[in-house]
Amino acid sequence: MEAFWISLAVIFVAELGDKSQLMAMTFATRFRPWPVLAGITVATAVVHLVSVAVGGLVGDALPTTAISIVAGVAFLGFALWTLRGDELTEEESQKAQRTTRHALIAVTVAFFLSELGDKTMLATITLATQHGWLGTWIGSTVGMVAADALAIVVGRMLGKHLPEKAIKYGAAAAFAIFGVVLLVEPFVQL
Repeated sequence: MEAFWISLAVIFVAELGDKSQLMAMTFATRFRPWPVLAGITVATAVVHLVSVAVGGLVGDALPTTAISIVAGVAFLGFALWTLRGDELTEEESQKAQRTTRHALIAVTVAFFLSELGDKTMLATITLATQHGWLGTWIGSTVGMVAADALAIVVGRMLGKHLPEKAIKYGAAAAFAIFGVVLLVEPFVQL
């Protein structure tokens, strides 16, 4: 359960202001919310299953202290990445706007491809090096789907009037806190 809750919280925060949320909002303006959410869920479950597998392999091969230090540095990097921001490319935005048939397939494929190498995938790998794969997989999937569901609801209600800076700074601060905690942990154990 610890892996589930940690993964859910970290990935939910990581997804705030991410390009996947922007895609979710874009798709939600064209399609009914349920097929969009279903596509996000399928793509996220697959990508995060691969992520926890990679994280589990890496976690078994490295000593715990090294993993904690690398994870802390990674989370500080995610904080900077979040501050830098994420935007849809013109091509990604046009694809989301052109697709009108087969919403579930379009959303699933778009989200799968956009998540490969994304910070939420890397964060899931990092979490899986320290926690159980099943809890991390389910927690990270639920966290991402919840954040994207929030984007769909808020996007449909508020349009483009989102407090983007507040979301960006809040998510970056949360990553920085997780990073510092992970870096301090090995030194406290000594």
